[in-house]
Amino acid sequence: SNLSASCWSRLHPANMFNSYNVKFHHRKALTSPYPGSHIERSQVPEDKVGWLTEWEDYNPVEYTAKSVLARPNWADPQINDEGFSPKFNERDGEVERKSLNGLYVVENGRPRNPVGRTGLTGRGLLGRWGPNHAADPVVTRWKRDGSGNQVAHPVSGKNILQFVAIKRRDCGEWAIPGGMVDPGEKITATLKREFEEEALNSLQKSPEEKAKLEKQLQKLFSQEHFVVYRGYVDDPRNTDNAWMETEAVNYHDETGETMDNLPLEAGDDAGVVKWVDISEKLELYASHSYFIKLVTEKRGAHWSEDPGSECHK
Repeated sequence: SNLSASCWSRLHPANMFNSYNVKFHHRKALTSPYPGSHIERSQVPEDKVGWLTEWEDYNPVEYTAKSVLARPNWADPQINDEGFSPKFNERDGEVERKSLNGLYVVENGRPRNPVGRTGLTGRGLLGRWGPNHAADPVVTRWKRDGSGNQVAHPVSGKNILQFVAIKRRDCGEWAIPGGMVDPGEKITATLKREFEEEALNSLQKSPEEKAKLEKQLQKLFSQEHFVVYRGYVDDPRNTDNAWMETEAVNYHDETGETMDNLPLEAGDDAGVVKWVDISEKLELYASHSYFIKLVTEKRGAHWSEDPGSECHK
């Protein structure tokens, strides 16, 4: 990348949490109504998001979805339930309660969102108190013409990168295929499993078809890859006591041959799946546009028609 050192330090994923202002993080986590409900968050002014700002009158709405309170295997009990004593900020049996962004405050037995107020307490739709860990596989290839040549953008002159995108069933927004890390599961396994389930519909395949997919995917997922981002996600499901964190990893098919042989088919939480050209015009779920931007910078691909926009927030 031709970015200056100061610009790169602001964009580098390892520095994102500290260098982006709170507004960047809590835009989608302040939206109402809360997803899948008619619940309106208490309004949080921009200057009152951070916990360091005193706000004696802060009176957030308490909400945990019935689907979470029904105690499915992916959800914690309520904080005061007998026999439930979670070990926050550490590995708690098979459940990872450590945050990718360091230690978080636990107040009155409840973990506190490290980025700030959201206008809602409880867990909303999230199963875990504190961090809820996800994994997002960003699978990319170069856009090619009918002759197999890479296609460059007419304005920027940079080659156009494509990624596998899904349209989420729950909200209709386009997103990176991804999902929650199961207790005891390694991130690498989650990344591959979620891509298979959402972009290749592996849950509906026969054992023979699934084995064939596995063999083809192994080539892509075992090659060199890079971690795009690890940390907090500005997600509309976040609350004061439960929030999303993710590890986004880019798997790039340089020749396009691996993915050419894999038939994309929407499955699980995906309504539609397809290859999408990457540019700054993309509007994606949660912080996914930011992750995609980081991939284009790493690969030297087209992002914007404005050459000065690469340092913009």
